[in-house]
Amino acid sequence: MMIETRAYARAGLLGNPSDGYYGKTISISVRNFGASITLHESPELEIEPQTQDSNVFKNIYHLRDTISTLGYHGGIPLVKAAIKKFVEYCESEAIRLPNQNFTIRYRTTIPRQVGLAGSSAIVVATLRALMQFYKVEIPLPVLPTLALKAEVEELGITAGLQDRVIQCYEGCVYMDFSRELIEKQGYGYYEPIDPRLLPKLYIAYKTDLSKVSGKVLNNIRQRWEQGEPHVVGTLQNIAGVAEEGRGVIKAQNYDRLNELVNQNLDYRAEIMTITDRNRAMIETARNCGASASFTGSGGSIIGIYRDEEMLNRLFVELKKQNARVIKPFIV
Repeated sequence: MMIETRAYARAGLLGNPSDGYYGKTISISVRNFGASITLHESPELEIEPQTQDSNVFKNIYHLRDTISTLGYHGGIPLVKAAIKKFVEYCESEAIRLPNQNFTIRYRTTIPRQVGLAGSSAIVVATLRALMQFYKVEIPLPVLPTLALKAEVEELGITAGLQDRVIQCYEGCVYMDFSRELIEKQGYGYYEPIDPRLLPKLYIAYKTDLSKVSGKVLNNIRQRWEQGEPHVVGTLQNIAGVAEEGRGVIKAQNYDRLNELVNQNLDYRAEIMTITDRNRAMIETARNCGASASFTGSGGSIIGIYRDEEMLNRLFVELKKQNARVIKPFIV
């Protein structure tokens, strides 16, 4: 029996990065890119390495560039962490797993470390494959929390629930991560929004701006935990953007939504350093008449464009910065 599962890239539209701070977000799944898992029964449990898991390099510069893009590990630690958390979940729920081993292999087309949630997609796809193989049902609201624990508790990655929620639910989702909800039930309030209500969206990304998002957000975490008023207040404002955006999308008030996308990034810039090259992408898109904010921690942007003429300007102007522009495919 061959099992194949997928999880798609995601883009934060509003509220990012407040999800890790009991905030609110709206995200979309981006089916242009995905991570896939292939799993089949075998005598021993084996995780097949991929090219990015190799320890053989052309030269020292190749090693440096690989680490800059992928970090010090490929996808195997993510698969291992997902398997471990799956087993622990089953034990906590008194689910007895049959004595069956498997061989598992991952593939990914998601550009790494540019804010499109490539790592969490591998984890979510792995959990889905394990659920099928062992015939275990994990409640949908619980699944994102389990995926988050795999990265945070096992691999020490600084992350929030947003990526995992949208990759589990797909489409477009409004998320409320209020402290009361998280502490009471272990997950937030997740409300799907009809993607047909969304305006024309574009995404632009530059792989040469890749970085490990946990490193980008670590300083904010420390300042938030210390209760720095400006950081705490700004993150609350960012969450408020998503809260307002929920109603704005349903009313299809695209002019106001355009303003909120820009406002999200502008709030973020008050507490986080925006590199010159990331800032150049934002300003180029806005000069074309589109709105622009980060999809994640940087390296890619998302916004609203008015018509095909504006989209063509985005293609041309952002290409000058070696950025690729796509129209996100959302189901």
